[in-house]
Amino acid sequence: MSGRGRLAFCSALATLAAACALLPLVDPATWLLQAALVVAVQSCVGAATRRVPLARPVTIAVQAAVSLALLTLFFAREQALAGLLPGPEVFVRFGELLNAGAQDVGRFAIPAPVTEGIRLMLVGGVLVIGLLVDALAVTYRSAAPAGLPLLALYSVAAGLAQEGARWLWFLCAAGGYLLLLLAEGRERLSQWGRIFSDRGRPGTPSYQPGAVDGPAVAPVRTGRRIGALTLGIALVVPAAMPSLGGGLLDAARGGAGGAGQNSGGTVSAVNPLVALQDSLNQPEDRTALTYTTDTKSTQEMYLRIVALDQFDGAAWKPSERRISEVPSPLPTPKGLGAGVETQRVRSSVKAADWYAQNWLPLPYPASQVNIDGRWRFEPEGRTLVGDRGQTTRGVRYDVDSLLVQPTARQLAEAPSPSRSLTREYTEVPDSLPSVVHQTALRVTQDSANDYERAVKLQDWFASDGGFTYDTQVRAGSGSAAIVNFLEQKEGFCVHFAFSMAAMARTLGIPARVAVGFTPGTAQGDGKMAVGLKDAHAWPELYFEGVGWTRFEPTPTRGSAPAYAQPDSPDPSENPGEALPEPGRSTQPTPSPSQSESCTAEEKRLDPECGQAAPAQGGDRGGDGFPLGTVAWISGAALLLLGLPLLPLLWRVRVRSRRLGTRGGAKDRSGAGSGAGAGAGAAGGEGAGVPGAAVLDAWRELIDSGWDYGVVPDDSATPRKTAARIARIGELGPEAAEAAHRVSLSVEQVLYAPRPRPGAGVVDDVHLVRAGLRDAAPRGLRLRALLLPRSAVRVTWGVSRRWSALRNRGAGALRGLRVRFAK
Repeated sequence: MSGRGRLAFCSALATLAAACALLPLVDPATWLLQAALVVAVQSCVGAATRRVPLARPVTIAVQAAVSLALLTLFFAREQALAGLLPGPEVFVRFGELLNAGAQDVGRFAIPAPVTEGIRLMLVGGVLVIGLLVDALAVTYRSAAPAGLPLLALYSVAAGLAQEGARWLWFLCAAGGYLLLLLAEGRERLSQWGRIFSDRGRPGTPSYQPGAVDGPAVAPVRTGRRIGALTLGIALVVPAAMPSLGGGLLDAARGGAGGAGQNSGGTVSAVNPLVALQDSLNQPEDRTALTYTTDTKSTQEMYLRIVALDQFDGAAWKPSERRISEVPSPLPTPKGLGAGVETQRVRSSVKAADWYAQNWLPLPYPASQVNIDGRWRFEPEGRTLVGDRGQTTRGVRYDVDSLLVQPTARQLAEAPSPSRSLTREYTEVPDSLPSVVHQTALRVTQDSANDYERAVKLQDWFASDGGFTYDTQVRAGSGSAAIVNFLEQKEGFCVHFAFSMAAMARTLGIPARVAVGFTPGTAQGDGKMAVGLKDAHAWPELYFEGVGWTRFEPTPTRGSAPAYAQPDSPDPSENPGEALPEPGRSTQPTPSPSQSESCTAEEKRLDPECGQAAPAQGGDRGGDGFPLGTVAWISGAALLLLGLPLLPLLWRVRVRSRRLGTRGGAKDRSGAGSGAGAGAGAAGGEGAGVPGAAVLDAWRELIDSGWDYGVVPDDSATPRKTAARIARIGELGPEAAEAAHRVSLSVEQVLYAPRPRPGAGVVDDVHLVRAGLRDAAPRGLRLRALLLPRSAVRVTWGVSRRWSALRNRGAGALRGLRVRFAK
């Protein structure tokens, strides 16, 4: 194999080695075989074209054309010519597949199924990277820059992969790049003509001119040693440094602390929005957790994973916290007072074998956790996080938790929290638009305390504000996403939770967002099953004496707790009155006050509940004829229709002014007084045309020729201009003679000592215009009517006036400066 062929082979191999990093993202991995086939064909085409030889850009173009034909064969065969040649329909098909692939990427969690759209994205992306690497390393003989596209391919894959043997994929990508560098070095050495071997080593022959197939020469061995050393450092150093892990919700693993240490180390995490939306959009609701519990209030068994307590304007995310060993029992929840009723709940949880992420789902607040493995405790969020690769995959654990049951009165009378807690959990970024705070004030007006404000915010999102639950809306938690959500009123749980938490913070209520699962669904064997579609986010607001308290603003999801339903009676105030059963509704009345028969919870679960029946008869108020709307729509329609007609209207107006009231006589007798060019007006029939009117008619003749394709020539005389219009415009004899007569009249006005006023100039101009129109093809006639080229004079006129105005202003400014200087 020649040096150039070896380099092409190593280029393709390096591309496929870097593409292996994409394997953990999808399942199955059959797409890689297809990618290997097209990359091999692409590399062979490049090798063949370089042997011809062709110019370098032509070689790349041929490779790109063959690659496009291969993609057409695999993905758009039915839309192609002869199943191979791409046409417009092929590109439409590619667009459809790429759009579907982008939607599939947002719908499926990792590993995603290899749909046709995702397959095109993978194979096409690898093919593009392969073309870039081949062009740089082989065609342009510069292998070092070829590492940039390889690095881009590996970085995308490594950034999306959640866990697994990342070092293996790094080793593949780095090994492929190193092999490419060595092949290039060997190919360059072969061009020197003489390769020197290591003569000091026993058993090696003397140098062999031009030989590169023998034992490794000294420069090549040195390159291998350097590459091996660099690769070893790249593998060892990251392994010895703290790193971040990932999981279903992309949480990070513990940092510096080891499993056996009592304290030390920190934990941080990244935004879990994308993974949560992926879970909600899974086509199959896979069961992630099953549990049994001894409480009958299973609607309160929210399994909390992580708390997002930091809002920087770009996203909600967890703060960096200290972690420690899991204490037994867990410390008392922050803020929980002795006067709040609590119920102890014991649960046993089993995670599915495929469900692996670093944070442990727990009911809040947990008081005791029995679990094997390397787990650490983060006290602020009361969460457990896996240490050094520990995940939830297949784990079993028992949890003791508290079911906190505060009353509405306790929440309403809660004292103010500490300054440090208020300062941390009410902080909002300066980038948060003021409309968020203004909306919060409007929704919570006339509220007496923070509890009433929280309930009004919850009910506004859940039932009263007209919001719609939609998991297909793009995920986002930044300031712009919150404002867009408040305007569009469409989103899923993260939008509701983040927006309510941000609005609560603007009102001075400490707030954060919890991410986890709703209680799930009951099974026949007494167990509860929690699936991916139960993934959820909800806001937690802090009340002193109660602690962090859950609210539920998302419509049709979860259940609002009893203390957040003001329509339900307080058991402490009416001990003899039973609480209404969940889901039970009062029989609606036919009166317009139907909304009074529905509680806030019933409105949240059923948006139709509480809609008042329309009143029969009576004043309809604003239901009359929408005159303003009709007028606005009519005006907009006239504007849209009128804009394309502006050039036509301008030409009609200019033509009317030039050939209108100042136009001359109808006869061509030439009779009339010998008035000069400055003569004012002529008499009646047979009177001559004034000089200014002759020049106006001449301008109209020139512009008419311009509209029909005869570009004006300012250097030509009037006679030459008329002859040019007659020749290019293909005028007939009569129209050509009319143009000649107009040019003679112009020469009389411009050059004669005693100019004679022309007669019948206006009729001659109309005759020339008719001749131009008759000789022009249909397309040119339509363009001359609707888009006359002479309309550009408007732009020229505006430019001249603006320049004159600017010069006048500059002169006035200079005069003022001189005056003040004196």
